Amino acid sequence: MNIAKHFLRNFALIASAILLCAVQIAHADEYVDASLLYKKGQSNQALEKVNKYLAARPKDAQARFLKGLILTEQGKTADAMKIFSDLTADYPDLPEPYNNLAVLYASQGKYDKAKQLLEKAISTHPSYATAHENLGDIYAKLASQAYDRALQLDNKNTATQTKLAMIQNLFAADAGNNVNVASAAAFQGKSAAAKAEPAAAPPKTAPETATLAKAAPALSTPAIAETPIKAVAATPAKAAARKDSSAEVTSTVTSWAKAWSSQDANQYLSFYANDFRTPGGETRAAWEAVRRERLGAPKYIDVGIRIRSIAFKDSQHATVKFHQSYRASNFKASGNKTLLMVNSGGKWLIQEERSR
Repeated sequence: MNIAKHFLRNFALIASAILLCAVQIAHADEYVDASLLYKKGQSNQALEKVNKYLAARPKDAQARFLKGLILTEQGKTADAMKIFSDLTADYPDLPEPYNNLAVLYASQGKYDKAKQLLEKAISTHPSYATAHENLGDIYAKLASQAYDRALQLDNKNTATQTKLAMIQNLFAADAGNNVNVASAAAFQGKSAAAKAEPAAAPPKTAPETATLAKAAPALSTPAIAETPIKAVAATPAKAAARKDSSAEVTSTVTSWAKAWSSQDANQYLSFYANDFRTPGGETRAAWEAVRRERLGAPKYIDVGIRIRSIAFKDSQHATVKFHQSYRASNFKASGNKTLLMVNSGGKWLIQEERSR
């Protein structure tokens, strides 16, 4: 009888262990599935999977980091920033959350805050090349702003003009490789080493997964020419496609401005989509008539643009933000503008034009 009870008790323990292993494997599968879905661009499904995983393991740094990347991909910047910020508080010795949080601040034009976070990432890991590169780009952006302000005060300073042009050319050349965000794979590289080498100071809460490793090589995502920090992790195919699209959009906007400067009305109007939303809600014919008149009236027109960012909603839609300077024989003005563009028949066309 005692033997039977002992056998039954051991059997129950074995069954419980098997069940626990099955649950753990199921949770692990959810994370793997989430990671694969994210790499395929299926962000909604990836978010659902990672949320299920985190419901069972809410402190898992690796899964939280992946969720931050997914939310970044979805354009939910505030939510992504909250996740990366919480990770810096829970695991202050890990550089990747600082880096990615800096990238998001940079995308909002908050370069001083981004600079502080990148310096913090470097202080935790001095050999973290991604943060060093991003910090260099932030310094370049801050320099560009300073030169721009200097020219506003003295627009005849040729030395400043040359320096500003050099930085702008650097940004333009790197338009397809902007924000260098640490990838989810960065969390997987040091799992064995992290377990074998105890940390000098334990984090506030013990991580349930391996410590973060050095970031994977940068891959590209939405072009931010004026914020040339390298891109959110993506598959190489997606990265290449986005880089090509960024170049195509940049070329289109440049050609549009050139046609405007040339006062070639037909060429200029060819850059607008059939469903272009006219600024005042007037008919397309009425809007075109006004544009033709305004292009033909001045003795000359000179339109200069400096692209600030190119962001892709999907493969067919892009938002371009830029600074525009307009000079004509009878008028001059400058300011920031936004173009909403659509890929129609293999060509990028303007769907809406906004001034701000």
